[in-house]
Amino acid sequence: MSLAFAGDVLIHSQVWKAAAANKGGKGFDFTPMFARIKPLIENVDLAICHLEVPLVSPGDKPTTNPLYSAPTEIAYAIKDAGFDRCSTASNHTYDRGNDGIDATVNALQDVGIEQSGMARTPDEIEPLVFEVRGIKISHLSYTFSYNGLIMPDETQWRSAIINTQRILRDAQRARELGSQATIVSMHWGTEKDSNTNSMQTSIADELTASGLVDLIVGHHAHVVQPTNQVNGVWVMYGLGNVLSNLPTDERWPINSQDAVIATTALTISSSGKAVFEKPVMHPTWVDKNNGWVIRDVQKSLRSPTISYGLARELELSLGRTTQVLGDYITK
Repeated sequence: MSLAFAGDVLIHSQVWKAAAANKGGKGFDFTPMFARIKPLIENVDLAICHLEVPLVSPGDKPTTNPLYSAPTEIAYAIKDAGFDRCSTASNHTYDRGNDGIDATVNALQDVGIEQSGMARTPDEIEPLVFEVRGIKISHLSYTFSYNGLIMPDETQWRSAIINTQRILRDAQRARELGSQATIVSMHWGTEKDSNTNSMQTSIADELTASGLVDLIVGHHAHVVQPTNQVNGVWVMYGLGNVLSNLPTDERWPINSQDAVIATTALTISSSGKAVFEKPVMHPTWVDKNNGWVIRDVQKSLRSPTISYGLARELELSLGRTTQVLGDYITK
């Protein structure tokens, strides 16, 4: 079976204001932003993105940094692009409290998107197994923190903090439920840094050595990070920001608008082991000057009508991403 993964969907006010303009000020339309990467996503058997922010509760208005809530219309755009699932555990999970979590899961469910990382009830945070093309899969999602926000003890089940023993317990439970391939989404890493940190590498080593985790997909650093095999398991440490408006000035590096769509294939060996092929990375770039559209970098560069200025931006983006993921970038 074929799979695709995307990094952070981080909806700043500039992004939802552009979506409002797409709709003539009467609602929000994010679908044009995803249209150019839709061909990379819509035809795979399972596509997963990372929704970093909660969605607005009914009757509320969207908010931006430091406490985010995005219009629920982003859920429709994610679905329209071809995504089947989202990971939702992030440092912004609790920005709008329990109401934000409920609103997010409800909005995703309304459009037919499954998710891991948020829970409306205690059982929703527990491992689940679903089947795609005859393969039983479990998808788990964890975050390093909630930016200092504290969940009451009685509702700690609302999301999941990174803890290796917790993750291994969940992965073991997934195996008991029949999972043949367990995918773990990790919100981790050092912001702005394309290098992995010791927390990432040590946790990746422990999880992959267990034999219970078959693929790790990372996000949060807001820049692309390396992909490596650890104990025979592929670890994509960071896929970058597939959609955001981080200001590329002294506050954020220019590569905060670079990302990749990672594609791979999964088979189950005769011994029952999940085998993921070497990931292939498709570089993307957020074009803030033309409606915050996400550009497929290589496809755009092949266009005979591309302007010199845009081509130069895309060439620079491709160069930055190649420095980190050169061995994995599609030809």
